[in-house]
Amino acid sequence: MRAHIMDLQPGDKLAQDVFNNFGLNVLSQGTVLNDREISRLLQHQIDYVDIEERIEPGLPDSSQNSNHHGADKLLPVFEDALQGISELFVNAMAEGKVQSEDVDRTFTPLVEGCRTEKDVVSLLVALNDKDDYTCQHSVQVGMISYYIAGWMGYSEEEAQQVGKAGFLHDIGKCRIDYQILNKPGKLTEEEFETVKQHTLHGEEILRESLEDEMYALVALQHHERFDGSGYPHGLKGEEIIPAARIVAIADIYSAMISSRVYQEKQDLLHVLNELYELSFHKLDPIITQTFIKNMIPNFIGKKVELETGETGTIVMTNPSDFFRPLIQVGEEFIDISRKPDKGIKDIQL
Repeated sequence: MRAHIMDLQPGDKLAQDVFNNFGLNVLSQGTVLNDREISRLLQHQIDYVDIEERIEPGLPDSSQNSNHHGADKLLPVFEDALQGISELFVNAMAEGKVQSEDVDRTFTPLVEGCRTEKDVVSLLVALNDKDDYTCQHSVQVGMISYYIAGWMGYSEEEAQQVGKAGFLHDIGKCRIDYQILNKPGKLTEEEFETVKQHTLHGEEILRESLEDEMYALVALQHHERFDGSGYPHGLKGEEIIPAARIVAIADIYSAMISSRVYQEKQDLLHVLNELYELSFHKLDPIITQTFIKNMIPNFIGKKVELETGETGTIVMTNPSDFFRPLIQVGEEFIDISRKPDKGIKDIQL
């Protein structure tokens, strides 16, 4: 049976050899897949493979849209995480710190769910319609940071630590006036200077709360930029700790795909293109392009709404332009890299 890379499960067995675009044999027929092999297929930008029929009862095949159901099953975990981060913000504002056990109780179930669900796009779409932007954003950044760290080769323990740092990166906003954070128009210079203080507040709160300095440094540095144009200290390049560079990418991606009082959400592929441009000056290029490379296969099979109002399905990535894929609309196949009027407006489950 033909299976998309995002539908593969540990224990699946390859029915045919798998070759990459350069003709290199990536995995051989008969290989039993585990997380390492699936990650290897992702690294070689393999979209589909042939696997033997699954004989275990209850295992879904790719035609059952298992990614959709996976995201749906995690919705209660999302809701608990949203409630948990909200309580952490309240406690940080009232007590000047958070309790480590409260953080773990909130974040651990979320990361356990992320570990078993490889389709990051479905997770982001499922979590992208919540009313409380600050809480939704914190949960998304924690998830994305965890995935990026894993794709960068971090151990599971290290990836969870980076994910937790992303989850807590905005904790300093508990000390920023709610009216400023949710202002529908452009901030004044004075208001923006106030908002920028959340990095310093976050560092202070997390130094009081957690033993590992990394969490405080991520809260402090996640708005620093590779070219030195960020804040609060204008750090550049290697002066920014790796975890903060990861969280910065997750932070920007989540912010740009989310609806906010002063900004309409942008489609997930368009935002990846924006990140690609930023990787040449403001963001760590290796981390950013690792993120993009691992996100692209997630879009195969996703339903889209085009700017023309038409709806279709992404069926193939475009090797010359990852961000403008081949889309099937009815019986027609549209290469939107050649049709500017057929841009993607929205991506759905």
